[in-house]
Amino acid sequence: MSERKLIRPSLSEMMERHPAGRSTGRRKQVPAEQTNAENFYYLKQMQAKTPMVVVLTDGSELTGWIEWYDKNCIKLNRNDAPNLLIFKHSIKFMFKEEELHMRRRRRPPVAR
Repeated sequence: MSERKLIRPSLSEMMERHPAGRSTGRRKQVPAEQTNAENFYYLKQMQAKTPMVVVLTDGSELTGWIEWYDKNCIKLNRNDAPNLLIFKHSIKFMFKEEELHMRRRRRPPVAR
């Protein structure tokens, strides 16, 4: 009879290959790049043609409604001015125009 050699690796070899006792081979999943919350928000505002205020990084404010969007930009339709294609990286924040009017109503008068 011939001598057979065990092909299974030793415990020390396994510890070198998989540090910290991770011998399962499973890796932690990478988180999703998007949660789709932004897409849902844009779609909701587009369908309702909600008047929006878009504040740019330079401080200027634009009002209008969002006609469409993609990964890098939005198209803002305006009544009193030309429509604009705005890059998302130039947007500081945006909010519904009705919130602007509600804030003005809630403010107490300034004492002088």
